Amino acid sequence: MSFLTQTTPPHTVLATIDLGSNSFRLQVSRVVDDQLYTLDVMKETVRLGAGLTSDKYLDEDTQAKALACMARFGERLRGFVPAQVRVVGTNTLRVAKNAAAFIAEAEARLGFPIEIIAGREEARLIYLGAAHSLPDTRERRMVVDIGGGSTEFIIGSHYKALVTESLPLGCVSYTLRFFPDGKLSRGNFRDATLAARNEIQRIRHEYRPSEWQLAVGTSGTARSLRDVLEINDWSRADITLDGMEKLRAELISQGSVDAIKINGLKSDRAPVLAGGLAIMIAVFEELEVDKMIVAEGALRDGVLYDLLGRQREKDMRDSTVGLFKRRYHVDPGQAERVNLLAERLYRMVAGEDVDQDMLKRLGWAAKLHEIGLTISHTAYHKHSTYILQNADMPGFSKREQASLAVIVLGHRGDMGKMVQHVDSAAMWQAVVALRMAVLLHRRRQPLELPERLDLKQNPNGFELKLSKQWLKDNPLTASSFRQEVNQWRNVGFKLDIVLE
Repeated sequence: MSFLTQTTPPHTVLATIDLGSNSFRLQVSRVVDDQLYTLDVMKETVRLGAGLTSDKYLDEDTQAKALACMARFGERLRGFVPAQVRVVGTNTLRVAKNAAAFIAEAEARLGFPIEIIAGREEARLIYLGAAHSLPDTRERRMVVDIGGGSTEFIIGSHYKALVTESLPLGCVSYTLRFFPDGKLSRGNFRDATLAARNEIQRIRHEYRPSEWQLAVGTSGTARSLRDVLEINDWSRADITLDGMEKLRAELISQGSVDAIKINGLKSDRAPVLAGGLAIMIAVFEELEVDKMIVAEGALRDGVLYDLLGRQREKDMRDSTVGLFKRRYHVDPGQAERVNLLAERLYRMVAGEDVDQDMLKRLGWAAKLHEIGLTISHTAYHKHSTYILQNADMPGFSKREQASLAVIVLGHRGDMGKMVQHVDSAAMWQAVVALRMAVLLHRRRQPLELPERLDLKQNPNGFELKLSKQWLKDNPLTASSFRQEVNQWRNVGFKLDIVLE
């Protein structure tokens, strides 16, 4: 399935879907100035994380339930264009070995692409959503989001996340692991809390009480705990350790998940309450939290504000590319020369079918293609590729990072390696555009390009037209083009160099 970004004015209605390990949520919001106002919310408790087998495969029943949900969400979003919608998958889809096949089916039913986001990117978006639902004060906040399969920890100020972390602690996974038979015993709670504390201990040095002034909880577990503690007079408005200990004692007295009857507890939250409670107690004990307020904004709100920022030319991905250029000491002049020529060549070869998403990715790839030089000049394009595949890149989904990595991998060297990585005509066009741009700018100096320069695609491959005299005056480039013809032949394409 092909998803092309539409070149339209900023939209007044945006939508996001959060494919969490516990529930799937769709939110539709109206844009007024720089604010978002919710128009519609749909939630289905899919418990995707509970469908993971011991060898990390999503079972058939859970997939069927999730795909049915995607079809219903897809009906709600009919009439929307891709630029209005962003769909993100979190922990379970990060770890499931058959996630790729499931996502392909889910996209077919939904009608929109699904992005798998890294844990720290999820944390950044969670903070963005939480911050927009809180007063814009100066204090440093520690935001904790206990999801179905992971827990995100963020320290931030105003609307900026400063420290982000994601740990494999989730209300679904911990309930299955430590309360497998539904028994709510003192020993089960002890084991679950100690296991969570052991994980949290790894990040404790960055989240000491001296590093933040306000603790904030987000999402289902935090909201459920706040509501239950307040309704039962175990705490006032906020989450407290004393209140959670009283709730834990009450759960132990009731004995099993099936028997839970507590004022204020929603039926869909009861099956995963024990795991979420154990994790939150561990957070309080390990990070020395006295009390925690609860923010209404979370991941899906952050995704919407991030999507709004992209429309308003405040794209976090551009900021990340700039940061990487500085971090890896990229030569700014060379990066910009290659970028401008690569984009020009891509527009030529794509003609009227310019894929705007691919054009953006090509631009980012051109700016970052030399980041591997900080490791070694030898095979630096492979080092660049590895960094782009594996680094935490705020704003980018895993799919986008993989796409950047493939384009960068193909900008030099043996083309034979590209066959297994390139999966679309637009990707081949991006690769040839960047490869030609790097080849032409090999001298790393301002270059007077030939008056005649044109790149086209034909049924057998690509055709590059350029001035005969210019090529005669640049014998090194002429030699490189002769080698390039052979490289493209190795992957089944004919590269014709036409001199005029």
